[in-house]
Amino acid sequence: MSDVTAINNLVEKHKELKQEIAKVIVGQDAVIDQILLSIYTGGHSLLIGVPGLAKTLMVNTIAKTLGLDFKRIQFTPDLMPSDILGSEILDQNRNFKFIKGPIFSNIILADEINRTPPKTQAALLEAMQERSVTIAGNQYKLEAPYFVLATQNPIEQEGTYPLPEAQLDRFMFAIELKYPSLEEEVQVVKATTSDNKVDLQTLFNAKEIVEVQQLVRRIPVADNVIEYAVKLVNSTRPNLDTATDYVKKYIDWGAGPRASQNLILGAKANAAIAGKFSPDIEDVKAVAIGILRHRIIKNYKAEAEGISEDQIITSLL
Repeated sequence: MSDVTAINNLVEKHKELKQEIAKVIVGQDAVIDQILLSIYTGGHSLLIGVPGLAKTLMVNTIAKTLGLDFKRIQFTPDLMPSDILGSEILDQNRNFKFIKGPIFSNIILADEINRTPPKTQAALLEAMQERSVTIAGNQYKLEAPYFVLATQNPIEQEGTYPLPEAQLDRFMFAIELKYPSLEEEVQVVKATTSDNKVDLQTLFNAKEIVEVQQLVRRIPVADNVIEYAVKLVNSTRPNLDTATDYVKKYIDWGAGPRASQNLILGAKANAAIAGKFSPDIEDVKAVAIGILRHRIIKNYKAEAEGISEDQIITSLL
């Protein structure tokens, strides 16, 4: 099958997928789009939102429609790395046997990742970066596609261990979940307080998703689009001579090279689902806020004046 046919197929499948997910999830269009873009590119996502916005239901629904295994891990202060990765036990013949932990799944929902100490957070991050797990010197490969969706609650900060910048950088998107509108909330309440059962169709399988990820990588990108993405990331760095006064005034640290890579991958996927065979600058802009929001560090002046990361990125765009 040619890439042109494959992209046209993806456009159709993506539309069907959105319709299928909409049977269960009301609204949250932009959120679902960004989650699907990160799946199509093989990235991971961080969901930031208050409790009760159906984060788990959303991930579960997406996993079902994509035909993937799904496991949810509730992160707590006493969670140990072995609770996620698995551990070796002695069997009846006194041989060590490895029992796989919940991390051996296609989609992992790491619920409230900032509730657990750095040692346990780090165990998950090896899996995210290397797509493998090392236990007692043995390396176990994780099956593709492999995708981590972590959630963070922005309100309760007592007893939390905020993710270090280097770990935040592993997430392709930081996605903010907002409250539903009045009409959407009415629909949610109607749907969830009756006995209607929704039958979800599975539209993909693991092999097809890996093929989509390979297709996205093959999409060509013009040099001017790559230059635009790199310049955009450069413009967030206050220590450069080219930095604007606005950036110097409000940003302590800018985004690293991984942001540039993710902008291009995100733009490729964004172009593909729109049926385009190469991304343009508009595609980079479309994914920029979700990709840069968690990679820039504001200073105390921005905090004092109530300037958000999104405002800073919008001004750069």
